[in-house]
Amino acid sequence: MSASSPRKHLESLRTEVDAAFLYEQVAAHEEDEQVAKLFREMAGIERGHAETAFVQLKTAGTLKEMPAPSWRARMLDRIGKHMGYAHVIAQLMDVEKGLASANVSLKRKSGTPLNGAEGNHVLILQSLMANKRGLGGEQLGRIEGKHKTVGGNALRAAVLGANDGLVSNMSLVMGVAGATDGDQGVLLAGLAGLLAGALSMALGEWISVKSSQELYERQMALEMTELEMNPEGERKELVLIFMAKGISETESERLASEALADTGKAHALLVKEELGINAEELKGSAWEAAITSFFLFALGAILPVIPFFLTGGMNAILISVGLSAAGLFIIGAAITLFTGRSVWFSGSRQVLFGLAAAAVTFGIGKLIGVNVVG
Repeated sequence: MSASSPRKHLESLRTEVDAAFLYEQVAAHEEDEQVAKLFREMAGIERGHAETAFVQLKTAGTLKEMPAPSWRARMLDRIGKHMGYAHVIAQLMDVEKGLASANVSLKRKSGTPLNGAEGNHVLILQSLMANKRGLGGEQLGRIEGKHKTVGGNALRAAVLGANDGLVSNMSLVMGVAGATDGDQGVLLAGLAGLLAGALSMALGEWISVKSSQELYERQMALEMTELEMNPEGERKELVLIFMAKGISETESERLASEALADTGKAHALLVKEELGINAEELKGSAWEAAITSFFLFALGAILPVIPFFLTGGMNAILISVGLSAAGLFIIGAAITLFTGRSVWFSGSRQVLFGLAAAAVTFGIGKLIGVNVVG
């Protein structure tokens, strides 16, 4: 192994251990036995890769014991138990891509020839569904749908919403504090910034969800009209869709005619395959999204304001900076649930960028305050 190889191999091993653990957890909570069996097989594949990597590292004297699942994997499992495993499945899909990329990188650094199969592991799940387990379209749709929608990426939106509130309001509070030495109007400005930002986020989220739903509903209605007025044309479209999936023309003709026998089934198929609309995206409430965005933004935005309820001056400024820095670090650590990066790296980076923004606005506020007073 090269000097950098042990570290890379160790990272890969830990990723595979986490993937095996999460696949097992997803399988344990999957109601469909065929889908659960699929995930258990994926867990076995990842466990096999992990065992192979562990033997190499143990032989090289780098590792003595197989590592346990990381805190990140265990946290994802807890989130899955409370919020559903859709987010976990999406993360596993991304892990497969990361492992494939890492495998190629390791081979290139060690001079091992590529065999052309390095990128195939990311497709194993789909291959098993199509070939080994004979899963039908319903099961396939369930897994693909979970990966694509991930509950509207609710967890990611939560983290980013709180981050927006914290960074924007901390910058505002520090700007006013710089101009007034932390006394006049900081609390009022902070609360106004919190309310204005949260309302703006809520309205933007409501408009986004509502407009998307209205657009999809209109497209679906048009598709139903076309199906009723020109069933033969829609049947030909279904034939082409099936043929594009590698199905023979004769079989595609049969499947299309079978689908057209049930207008609802044909419409659902055309909506999914032709329009690319996932019906799950229409179930979300615009008001629920708006209210959630409001409170998530407010949750982050309140942190830099809290000290000014209790005190003022430089004491309040320092406490506000410390409290905001702690919030930024927690948000940075939460982001690692999506990126897989080091908690300390991600958290410290978030603190650095957030405090830099606050320092700039504080300096500008200080300059403006001096000029006004002067």
